[in-house]
Amino acid sequence: MTEKKPNILIGLDNIQRKPQDEENLNTLFYKMFTTTGGSEVLKYLKSLTIDAVAGPEISNESLRHLEGQRYLVGLIQRRTNKGLSQTTIQEKSNG
Repeated sequence: MTEKKPNILIGLDNIQRKPQDEENLNTLFYKMFTTTGGSEVLKYLKSLTIDAVAGPEISNESLRHLEGQRYLVGLIQRRTNKGLSQTTIQEKSNG
């Protein structure tokens, strides 16, 4: 018995999409951020956000701003990773 995929799912960004649309987004992020240039851009964005340390003097507003930036960079990384796993699964099932 084959499993039927849902028509709509909640994506990594908590937005409802068709499964194919979600997979397409992940594939695009994978193709973009695994190139040499894309990898360097992601490394740069991580250095500004995820790797940044906020001291006790940071204001509530600045911390919220930094956390929003971290969320976006984390989302890019998660979609890139998901695109990699999708590609790996497709390659194994095709070969």
